[in-house]
Amino acid sequence: MSLASWFRWNEPPNRISQRSPTEMVVETLMMELSWQIKQAEKQQRERENEYRKIKTGVDYGWLVSYPKQSYDISPGERLQLEDMCTKIHPSYCGPVILRFRQVIAEYEPEAQEVSRLFRSVLQEAAEKIKEEEEAKKLARQWNTKNRTSLSLTTFKSRSRISPFISDIKTISEDVERGTQPNRRVWSMPEFRNTKDF
Repeated sequence: MSLASWFRWNEPPNRISQRSPTEMVVETLMMELSWQIKQAEKQQRERENEYRKIKTGVDYGWLVSYPKQSYDISPGERLQLEDMCTKIHPSYCGPVILRFRQVIAEYEPEAQEVSRLFRSVLQEAAEKIKEEEEAKKLARQWNTKNRTSLSLTTFKSRSRISPFISDIKTISEDVERGTQPNRRVWSMPEFRNTKDF
């Protein structure tokens, strides 16, 4: 038996493609959550050690053995977070991780608070995705309405806008002649029926 069989890179490359993008997003985001929880525990232990060192004046950190049992979120909460992760589009996975890290750096939470911050970042991202999808939907509707608007096509066939016809009166002509302008609004172009041409 060769040593290469023990290594993962010897496996066929189609193993990676068997997972859907959604599964990869969920796995990536949940790994980030686990890592941030471990980092929060580590920082919490360091703060406790600093506090003890300041309080007693002596560093007994080398004597302390930390329990292997670490904080873990409940299975129900994990399922809820995984469900929220499925709503994140793969293109938002990186920005969500960056935002999560930014929030962690701002608040420096305890290990128990990390999952709550993660949930808020996921909700924020899901709302942003939903807003963008709605904006795209409205833009698509607007574009299709503009193309197939019957009122515009019938308006174009009946009337013609002629802003540069020579017999259009202007305010400057009336001022030059010293006459009173008639009641027409001068900022509007003149509309004429195609029968007049």
